[in-house]
Amino acid sequence: MADRRTFNVVILGVGFLFIFTAFTTCGNVEQTVVKSLQNDTFTGSGYHSLGIIYGIFSFSNLLAPTVVAVIGPKLTMFLSGLLYSGYIAVFIIPSTWAFYLTSVLIGIGAATLWTAQGHFLVENSDASTINRNTGMFWALLQCSMLFGNLYIYFDWNGRTEISDSSRKNIFLSLLVASILGTLSFLVLRKSHHEEEMLSEEEGQSLLSARVMYKHRANTAIQDAKSEFKTILQLLKTKTIVLLSPCMAYSGLELSFYSGVYGTCIGATTQFGEAAKGLIGISGIVVGIGEIVGGGLFGLLCKNNRFRRTSVVFLGMVVHFVAFYLIFLNIPDDAPVVFTTTTQKNPFLTPSVSIALLCSFLLGLGDSCFNTQLYSILGRVYAEHSTPAFAIFKFIQSVFAAVAFFYSGYLLLMWQLLLMVILGFAGTLCFFVVERMQNFSVDLQEY
Repeated sequence: MADRRTFNVVILGVGFLFIFTAFTTCGNVEQTVVKSLQNDTFTGSGYHSLGIIYGIFSFSNLLAPTVVAVIGPKLTMFLSGLLYSGYIAVFIIPSTWAFYLTSVLIGIGAATLWTAQGHFLVENSDASTINRNTGMFWALLQCSMLFGNLYIYFDWNGRTEISDSSRKNIFLSLLVASILGTLSFLVLRKSHHEEEMLSEEEGQSLLSARVMYKHRANTAIQDAKSEFKTILQLLKTKTIVLLSPCMAYSGLELSFYSGVYGTCIGATTQFGEAAKGLIGISGIVVGIGEIVGGGLFGLLCKNNRFRRTSVVFLGMVVHFVAFYLIFLNIPDDAPVVFTTTTQKNPFLTPSVSIALLCSFLLGLGDSCFNTQLYSILGRVYAEHSTPAFAIFKFIQSVFAAVAFFYSGYLLLMWQLLLMVILGFAGTLCFFVVERMQNFSVDLQEY
């Protein structure tokens, strides 16, 4: 039994590794690819596409548990993987309507995929293995930021323009990776819990398949209604209201490091022929920052209130240093230029070393905020952790969507200023919540 569960967790991680090697790499380079298209009929924007994905994802999370409950996590993940593959495939032969249609579909697919993943991971874990299994899955997932971006570096290094043949080769490779990840879900074995449910249903031989699925759907809908009521109640609590600015900030910086900053590096004229290849290296270094931060703060500083505030403060400082260096090092028009390179000069002569240092700091700071938000929500809402995490993902995704929509219009300076203001407010509010928790614990002890 333990071997089967471990096998399932490893295959789950490998499937996500392949799918997100494709999707993470795609998100990192798509605005650069769209700008370089030699196609007068294509009018799409990579920023708008990512904004649609995160916007649809935020609202689809409300319906995703019902879908998973009705058709099961394994089939849900397989079908969601097909939607991811369809989005990647659009870049091989670009079409504006298909680009935006698949953006909507992948937003729905992302919600069902992550809900099914959480469900399946819990099903294949118990109290003694949940931390190990989560760590295994997380480690495999984070590696997705390395491989695709490494390919981008080797293929694009020395290029000033992205040719049609280069684009097709890259996205064909990413499509193969996504399809392999999707097919791996078919190898997953039924958990003991699923087998018990199936044997129970098979024993009720008088029930038709239609009646059984109807029963599952009704149960799932009732559960969804109950969870939605809990979400509405939690939204009114002081803790969630105070943590909202921090959650919102995590959405803004998510959009910046995952889609905007790579585009800015690729558009910087002063990097010359190395600019496009640096997009891939930047993505890798962000991933290294995430891995270092997640490992250090997620595992070593778990369930320690003093350290939690220290880690969030460190995340704010690390991000503010990164924003200041980016402001000095990257041209102000880098996110918004319609041609492939910038026209303005930054305050400093652009340095590759500083640019990559900022990539690392962005990843490190992101892991600081995310690990501690998960930690405090899990502690404060131990009895209602699922609705609390759903609120977090909803607020984060909405603000990521908003950020992607304004990223193509606001100069870099204003984007950085918005993140500084919200980051500072979010950190202060996080401190207030920690103080409230400490005070309540002290009262209980007293």
